[in-house]
Amino acid sequence: MAGRLDGKVCVITGAGGGMGREAAIVFTAEGAKVCVADVDLDIAEETVALCSGEAFALPVNVADEEDVRGMYRTTAERFGGVDVLYNNAGISPGDDASVLDTTVDAWQRVQDVNTKGVFLCCKHGIPHLLERDTGSVINVASFVAILGAATSQISYTASKGAVLSMSRELAVQFARQGIRVNALCPGPVETPLLLAIYGDDPAAFARRQTHWPTGRLGKLREIVNAALFLASDESSFVNGAAFVVDGGLTAAYVTPE
Repeated sequence: MAGRLDGKVCVITGAGGGMGREAAIVFTAEGAKVCVADVDLDIAEETVALCSGEAFALPVNVADEEDVRGMYRTTAERFGGVDVLYNNAGISPGDDASVLDTTVDAWQRVQDVNTKGVFLCCKHGIPHLLERDTGSVINVASFVAILGAATSQISYTASKGAVLSMSRELAVQFARQGIRVNALCPGPVETPLLLAIYGDDPAAFARRQTHWPTGRLGKLREIVNAALFLASDESSFVNGAAFVVDGGLTAAYVTPE
């Protein structure tokens, strides 16, 4: 049976773990050829070992322009082109807090990966899609690009707002050239990053859980299923969307007791 991504070449950043790893596993199972890019080559290779189809690992710092340029060049040389950019790499360090407490260095560290990284991946990835006259760009934003929180991570929040705005502009710019650009906006998800933040603070977890209509974190596969749809031709008329997958969090005012 044909896979939903048969014949497509996908570049997934931050694919060494979490959503990126799950995406590589799912995308290869659906017939895609995948570049598994991560700043840590060892965990990228672990991801490749879990994939059922064609995939290769590449060490990439998305904040480094030459790394990003080389990532797409290497993928195109290996697989004959690029069809899908899944710009997933992101960080949320513990020293990104309230605007009153976050240092300039902490601010910049997040912006370099989350904002500049997506900018560079689009800058150097979209030309490869234009060579095909078609393609899908999936930029991972967040539900925090849509609503605010008193438990602030100011640089992370700002970076995800930038990703959402960038995605809309690129979607309009390249639509008539066959390129679709969408921002995937997950709610709180069971990633190693988030579980590490909450793991030592049950009270912080409970405070947030009150606001989740489903009362639970999302599963990796639930987010990746949305990305699979955006990467496939099934979403051929979905462009410029804030594709929210959050269990109803951004719709909530009062949640069930």
